[in-house]
Amino acid sequence: MLDVAALREADWPELDWDALAARAVETAIRQTPYAEWLGWPTAIEVAVRLTSDDEVQALNRQYRDKDKPTNVLSFPMIQPDLLESVTQNSDDGEVLLGDIVLAHGVCAGEAVEREVSVQDHATHLIVHGMLHLLGYDHMGDAEAEAMEDMERAALDQLGLHDPYPVRED
Repeated sequence: MLDVAALREADWPELDWDALAARAVETAIRQTPYAEWLGWPTAIEVAVRLTSDDEVQALNRQYRDKDKPTNVLSFPMIQPDLLESVTQNSDDGEVLLGDIVLAHGVCAGEAVEREVSVQDHATHLIVHGMLHLLGYDHMGDAEAEAMEDMERAALDQLGLHDPYPVRED
């Protein structure tokens, strides 16, 4: 069972962010080997915080030593190599997978550049952040391609644009 909660600051538009975040998280999970979790009785919890650039900059400075806002940060609560055992062996039937934090100004600016709505761009960033919570990364070319492919598939299922330029092989 998936439990996604979204907390919205005032700058973000009034939408059903809980439903949007839940759809994005579930669709991201479906692109991974963890899709079976969606049928388990264990409550897999994810928190999505829609906040200001200032808050994201403070978090980025504190946790990544980068003194600037960024579009999305992910804070996994479980190490990737322990994901399977923790979700299967939860003592209380609940697993806090982690937090995804989006910066409004950065997200809104990128949405304008990409000519998409803030809602659609935020959905992409939640998918991206969820994949990070599941241990996926984009540090090397192969990792980046695999993660982008999962994002593309998720966004296609959600009826959204492909955010990545076509790769020349």
